[in-house]
Amino acid sequence: MTAAVRIVDAVRGVECRPAMAFQNLALAPLVADRDREAGYVVLDDALARGWVTVTEVGEGGSVPELKVVNRGDVAVLLLDGEELVGAKQNRVLNLTILVPPQHTTIIPVSCVESGRWRRASHEFGSASRTQFAEGRAAKMDQVTRSLKAHGTRRSDQQAVWSAIEEKSARLDAKSDTAAMAAMYEKLDHSLEDFIAAFPPVDLQVGAVFLVNGRLAGLELFDAPSTWRTLWPKLVRSYALDAIDRKQVRPPVTPSDERFLIDAVAASASAVFRAVGEGEDVRLSGRDVIGAALVARERAIHLCAFMTASEA
Repeated sequence: MTAAVRIVDAVRGVECRPAMAFQNLALAPLVADRDREAGYVVLDDALARGWVTVTEVGEGGSVPELKVVNRGDVAVLLLDGEELVGAKQNRVLNLTILVPPQHTTIIPVSCVESGRWRRASHEFGSASRTQFAEGRAAKMDQVTRSLKAHGTRRSDQQAVWSAIEEKSARLDAKSDTAAMAAMYEKLDHSLEDFIAAFPPVDLQVGAVFLVNGRLAGLELFDAPSTWRTLWPKLVRSYALDAIDRKQVRPPVTPSDERFLIDAVAASASAVFRAVGEGEDVRLSGRDVIGAALVARERAIHLCAFMTASEA
């Protein structure tokens, strides 16, 4: 079975439950028909157990790359957009990566703190958030273009910084180092209200998100345990966009959650060797862009966003 077929099977194989709403953010749970073991651990757990270290690639550092050393006997999942804090400047993952056990991997990242290039710590820690969803969508498009044109997974770093600067200005959450983290820190209590509104349901493996009644994005994992661990980071990501867009007039007719699922299933795909385990699948369609990590004969993580013209 090809990687593209596994993605279609993954999105077609989940039940889309009715959306829950809080303020101007809605979440439609995606539910699997059975439980399954993940067979890997997420980054937070690996760091807590001392199995993994994330550092600059060398003493001089390199903005678009970091080094991950997995000394454990289990693979470690790093999530697209997950923020790593410390070292010389905070970064976010450019894509989802499954780092093999007993392996050192150089990972592609983007800077989300343009005003700092000095060492705050030797190793990175993991933050309780991912890059805001609109930023992840733009970065995904940039990385896909880079991969297809040059075989690299680089973002447009200046565009990443500009998006942070513009959103920080709108939210009045600027910092001395132009850090993305300042927005999340300022709005922490508001974001926690969104977290409380969307607790996981039984066998949930993902969600379709809507902001102001418009489809925003889809997140889907292979195991309920992965969603139960990572959902707060992802909800914060979409909730920050919801807070930012609160004054935007919602559409007259709300979107249908299944439209995004169907758009993903109908997308064209391009398959590349992944960083770490598996295959990196890039999705494109008239209404949607997406990326997925397919490994161990399943779609480990799929994320997709509506294009700007439709979102």
